[in-house]
Amino acid sequence: MDKKSYKYVIVGAGIAGCSTAYFLSKYSDSILLIDRNCSLAQGASGAAGAFLSPLLGKPNSFKDLVTEALKFSTELYKEICPEEITNCGVVRIPKNNEDEEKFQSYKPYMDFDFKEEESGYFFEIGSQVNSYNICETLAKDVEKKFKYEVETYKKEDSFWLINDEIKAENLIICTGADISLIKEKYFNIRAVWGQKIDIHSTTCLTKNYHKACSLSHSTKIEEEDLYLTSIGATHNRIDCNLRVCNCCLSKEQLNENGFNSYTSELVRKDTQELLTKANDIKVIHEPKVVDIKIGPRASSIDYFPMVGKLIDSEKTLEKFPHLKNGSHIKNEMLSTIDNLYVLNGVGGRGYVLSPYLAKNLVDEIQKNNFLNVEISTHRLFKKWVKKLF
Repeated sequence: MDKKSYKYVIVGAGIAGCSTAYFLSKYSDSILLIDRNCSLAQGASGAAGAFLSPLLGKPNSFKDLVTEALKFSTELYKEICPEEITNCGVVRIPKNNEDEEKFQSYKPYMDFDFKEEESGYFFEIGSQVNSYNICETLAKDVEKKFKYEVETYKKEDSFWLINDEIKAENLIICTGADISLIKEKYFNIRAVWGQKIDIHSTTCLTKNYHKACSLSHSTKIEEEDLYLTSIGATHNRIDCNLRVCNCCLSKEQLNENGFNSYTSELVRKDTQELLTKANDIKVIHEPKVVDIKIGPRASSIDYFPMVGKLIDSEKTLEKFPHLKNGSHIKNEMLSTIDNLYVLNGVGGRGYVLSPYLAKNLVDEIQKNNFLNVEISTHRLFKKWVKKLF
């Protein structure tokens, strides 16, 4: 049987993969988006609150990145699916006196307008998007293959051969916290598991809030005197099976047999924690939990995302053995793996960062634009070499 060929195959149909598919679709109609899950926006992308909120702080490179990405992504969502973004603003409430003092020191460096409101500070830019519908819109023009596990990929002539079944001229890996497909040892991810809950209550909130957790605006439930509100997210660093997905992680399967570290007890604990923290922001009357989503957020060791071609560490060290002695070389001299790309490490700001990073990645692929050194994989390789030798 002939193997089906594509110009681009993207592995991972979360917000990173769907954003990449969107920008690539402007250049090609030969794109396949693969995911092991049953649909789009599962795992961390499904468990995200999908809040778009500014990063506060004094000037630094990461804050600049988030600010540019927030502007870009907010405008993109408004343009392509205005019905899926609610720009109701966010009230950022200091957690304590120390937090308040920090906020006061940040005031001269604010990137967005704000005003004092409700014991905190209101930013009009604050928004929330519907995670699934956003991903569906971004990926609507590309072919998709769900419940498909990529077990192997290898170079065959000028193609990547996936599971000995699918051929790709270019392979793009957007698999978040599960980096089992990335064989380079310098490419390291820290998984931070998060839980989000949706509740029904008689409380109606007209804007988003953030204090020790995030609390969304409310949506009226038709024909009932109830409102739907999202609360998220918890932060757990646990040794958990990164191949367990949002589809199979149902409440009935959470998990009495030890297969998965994210147990029913931890889910109950996190649910109560979120309800307690939400009530510290606003009193929630008669809350009833109607949905729980869990997923592992992927963060790099320096918190910056990882975008672009992968450095081929073996070839680079063969070519420049003096790197073992701490020598430096220019980024463009490092050997990369042809036609293999990544977009990863977006952490808890996936819906802010991913569209902006995907645009940058596609510009690199299509126009040979250079990526900012702070988001490229080159920095990870260089740090790894220093520690290794």
